[in-house]
Amino acid sequence: MNRRVLVGMSGGVDSSVAAALLARAGHDVIGVSLQLYDHSRGGRATRCCSPEDFLDARRVAAAFGFPYYVLNQEELFSRRVLDYFVEEYRSGRTPNPCARCNADVKFTALARLAVELGAEVLATGHYARLEAAGPGGGRRLLRARDLRRDQSYFLFDVEEDLLERASFPLGALTKEEVRAEARAMGLACAAKPDSQDICFVEGSDYREFLAQRTAGLPAERSGAIVDRSGGVLGRHDGVSGFTVGQRRGAGVAAGRRLYVVEVDAPSGRVVMGERGDLLCGGLILSSVRLRAPAGGAASFDATVQVRYRHAGVPARIHMQEEGTARVELLEPVAGVSPGQAAVFYKGEEVLGGGWIARSLPAAVPPRALGAA
Repeated sequence: MNRRVLVGMSGGVDSSVAAALLARAGHDVIGVSLQLYDHSRGGRATRCCSPEDFLDARRVAAAFGFPYYVLNQEELFSRRVLDYFVEEYRSGRTPNPCARCNADVKFTALARLAVELGAEVLATGHYARLEAAGPGGGRRLLRARDLRRDQSYFLFDVEEDLLERASFPLGALTKEEVRAEARAMGLACAAKPDSQDICFVEGSDYREFLAQRTAGLPAERSGAIVDRSGGVLGRHDGVSGFTVGQRRGAGVAAGRRLYVVEVDAPSGRVVMGERGDLLCGGLILSSVRLRAPAGGAASFDATVQVRYRHAGVPARIHMQEEGTARVELLEPVAGVSPGQAAVFYKGEEVLGGGWIARSLPAAVPPRALGAA
C-alpha cells in the first residue's frame, strides 16, 4: 500500500538512498532537511547542515519528483544538544550527543512536521530495523543487518510512539549495497564521505568547540591530577578536558602508561591509573527507558552495550525506583564513562537502556589487565 512518507534527509548517501527507494516504490514522499547548526564559517563536506548538503538532498528530490523543504531547528538543537554537550563535559561526564539528538531533536521535530503535512510514516537513513512484535501489537527495534553500521544503540531513547510510525529502509542493506544503489540510480552523492559522529565539532578535538561555546561563562575550577594513591602528578584548568579511558593529552609524564580512571568535577580532581584500574563490574543508570519486550520484571537478563563500538557483555539489570537501575555486569568492562548510554539487547532486539550515572568497581583484582 502506497503511503505518504516524510523522509529526514541530511544530504548524505544513506538518507538519499532511503528517500529514493521509497519514491521508486511509489510512496508519496516528502523530503525534509533539518538546519541544526550553522557551518557557514569554514564548514566541511563531512559535516551536516552545509549548503552543499542541502543542495545534494534537493537534487535527489528533483530527480525523483518529490517536494523538499528545509526546517530550521537551530534553537532546539542548541538548547537540547549543544548546551547539554557542554554541561556534561564541565560536570566530568562524557556526553552522547547523537543519542540525545535523535530522541530530543530529530524524531520529535520531524514527527511534528509529519502530522502537519499529513504523512503517516517518518523515514530516516538509520541503519536499524523495525518488525511487528506479534498479535499483541507494537514493533520491535532490531540491529541492522550490517553490524558494522548498526545504529540501534543511538535510537534506544526515542519515544515508543515515534518508532511506531518510523521506517528504516536501509536496515536490511549493507553500506556497500547502499552505495551500489546510489550509483545505479545516478545519485551525485554516491561517493560522498560518511559524516562524522559529532557533526558540530570540526576535527577530532572537542575542546576547541567547548572553548568557543563557553566564552564569557565563568571559568571552570582548576584542580589536581593525581594517581590512585593521591600523589599529585600535575594540575589542570578544568575537568572538561578529560574523559574516562583517555590516555593522551592529560598533560602528565609519569614514565608509564596512565589513563584517566575518574573525573570528579566537584573537587576538581582527575585520577590517573593503569589499564587494569579501568575495569568496571557494574553500573548505576538514570532515566531508564524500557521497551515493551522487557516487560514489567524487576530484574531481567540482557546483553549490555556501554558505548557505540562496544560488543556488549552479558548482564543482569535490576530496576529501581524513579527510573533508575543497577546493572550487574557478568564480565568486567574497561573504560566505562559516566554520561554515556548503556543499551540493553536480547539477541538483535533492543530492550531499552539508560544513561550511566556512575560505574561500580569490578570484583576482580584491578591489575588483572596489567599495565600494557
